[in-house]
Amino acid sequence: MLKIKNLHDLEIFVLTAHSGSLSAAARALDLSPAVASAGLKRLEAELGVVLLLRSTRSLRLTAEGERFLPAARLALAGLKDAVEEISTGRQVVRDHLQISMPSDLGRNQMLRWLDEFQARYPEVTLRIQLSDRIADIYRQPVDLAIRYGAPADSALVAVPLLPDNRRVLCAALSYVARHGSPAAPTELSAHNCLRFRLGDEVHEHWRFHRDGQETSVAVSGNRVSDDGDAVRRWAVAGCGIAYKAMLDVAPDLMAGRLVRLCPDWDGETAPLALMCADRRQLSPTVILLRDHFRQRCKETIARLG
Repeated sequence: MLKIKNLHDLEIFVLTAHSGSLSAAARALDLSPAVASAGLKRLEAELGVVLLLRSTRSLRLTAEGERFLPAARLALAGLKDAVEEISTGRQVVRDHLQISMPSDLGRNQMLRWLDEFQARYPEVTLRIQLSDRIADIYRQPVDLAIRYGAPADSALVAVPLLPDNRRVLCAALSYVARHGSPAAPTELSAHNCLRFRLGDEVHEHWRFHRDGQETSVAVSGNRVSDDGDAVRRWAVAGCGIAYKAMLDVAPDLMAGRLVRLCPDWDGETAPLALMCADRRQLSPTVILLRDHFRQRCKETIARLG
């Protein structure tokens, strides 16, 4: 089992990666550049890998360094909190979390839930990335990703938040008044369907289930976006029919901005999960955040009846 002999070396690595400068890390730790460089080399020798590629003008993390950085941060944070808990006799909830989340759900619901979380735990700091593009947890500055569906990389750790979430057909009453409501998914070919694109793939085959039978419908329309929030906004504006995760459109359904279509048909599953690269990243703070998200997801779906 690998043992890091000098935690100070770990701190040198984390501060260097954060600042992008070995000299800056040395100044922050009140060390000479030579001592800091020696500590970094010592850590790399213990691990048997190169963590940082260094030259006189540049410094960048290697692939091994990118994978090791979250665990190093977590180890130092855990030690700092343990020392404070022992000295003060109180539990400390302090962390810096970098989270990627879907555009629609993140912007319209999760940001509010995070406000609640930070009000309860003010020493937690956040860096949020709102995008429907799949974040590369290994290469981007992201600790956690909130995503629908199974992870494309089976090596990722996926913690369920709302496993039974499904997609639903929905539209504004103004659209239904002009074009009518499909009696069954097979009638969607006569409607303007608002489609979502992930990468190079347009989601234009919508699947439904009823009485053990599956129906797949090829849809078309005059609007496609790689941003789920844009698709939802088009639907609210009466531009067409959307096929959205129930959690995304729950506030619109409750407020009457959207109505559900073909409610006797079950849409595709759209399980929501919290994903990370390593189970060691599931710190006490992340577990608290997971529980908070789970509760808010459950309450949102329950309000739909």
